[in-house]
Amino acid sequence: MNGSVQVGRVFGVPLRMHWSVPVLVVLLAYGLGRETLPARVPGLSATVYTVAAAAGAVLLMASLLAHEVAHAATARREHLTVEDVTLWAMGGMTRMGRPGSAGAAFLVAVSGPLASLVIGGAALGAGAGVDAAAHHSVPGALLTWLGWANLLLGVFNLLPAAPLDGGRVLQALLWWRTGDRDRADRVAGRGGQVLGFLFVVVGWLLFARGVPSGLWLALVGLFMALTAGAERRSAVISAALRGVRLGEAMSAPVVTGPDWLPVDRFIDEVAVAARHSTLPLVDFDGRLSGVVQLRRLTSVPAERRADVRVRDVAVPLSQTTTGTPEEFVNDALDRLRPGAGGVRVIVVDGGRPVGIVTGSDISRLVQHRRLTGGRPPV
Repeated sequence: MNGSVQVGRVFGVPLRMHWSVPVLVVLLAYGLGRETLPARVPGLSATVYTVAAAAGAVLLMASLLAHEVAHAATARREHLTVEDVTLWAMGGMTRMGRPGSAGAAFLVAVSGPLASLVIGGAALGAGAGVDAAAHHSVPGALLTWLGWANLLLGVFNLLPAAPLDGGRVLQALLWWRTGDRDRADRVAGRGGQVLGFLFVVVGWLLFARGVPSGLWLALVGLFMALTAGAERRSAVISAALRGVRLGEAMSAPVVTGPDWLPVDRFIDEVAVAARHSTLPLVDFDGRLSGVVQLRRLTSVPAERRADVRVRDVAVPLSQTTTGTPEEFVNDALDRLRPGAGGVRVIVVDGGRPVGIVTGSDISRLVQHRRLTGGRPPV
């Protein structure tokens, strides 16, 4: 996600934090210290409320992290690629590969809300215990607030609309019931659009009536509607590409370049005449060794281009999505690495690049199949 920086790793998965997280922590702490705690435990100093509120906000962010880590841990247990976990103002996001079965999709989706519900129940129980020992105490109030917040988070995320976890659960159940993954994606996406629109309307009405939190609800609804719409369009494209092989979709022949050339020679001899912004690289035997993006070449200072080889600024083969001409397009797209920077599949035959499939190729093919009623291209 743009605007985020890596702050560590959790169980081997990169943890990123968006710039909006500190803002959210301040807002949570402000509301907790100015309203919630004074109402529950009156008569204490401003310092106590401030310290307790800051601790509560940090604990809630830790709960959001636990929610996302549950997704990531389950995904890795189901042998899915997990790119990173990002915390931001709307909660969290775990970027991962697409599950290969309805069962795996269900387990990954439900793990996050279950973690929130468990944390919420444990916090409420602990808060009740603390209150029983010391009535109207700050720790008891904090634990109770944290418990209800996590329960609300878990229940909210189980609403049956993408991109919420409940939408993923609905997708998995429909996929399992009908065997049609694309249809399940479309239904969940439409549900997300409808629910997001309702949130926008209700949030705006609340804000117009003087309820500040209504603006937040409207923003959440807008995010849901936009994301669900993108997922629904992706499902439509997937349905249009069903049965199409990479050999039918690829642009060929594809311009390739030797990976041992210095950047200046590669630009003059290969990149200038190329039609694509991503170029496959080959080794001395003519086999694919990786890909290089033109923007990576331009990032090399002019005075160093004669000394830097193009393979030193390339994406290695291990991080490149490849496929054979006989492989189905949808299967290759499912293997795209999260955060790869757009659609890019290098088609290889016998280890040698014979074509490339980009987002433009996919768009052109989808439009062709719509015009011709689904007939394969000539």
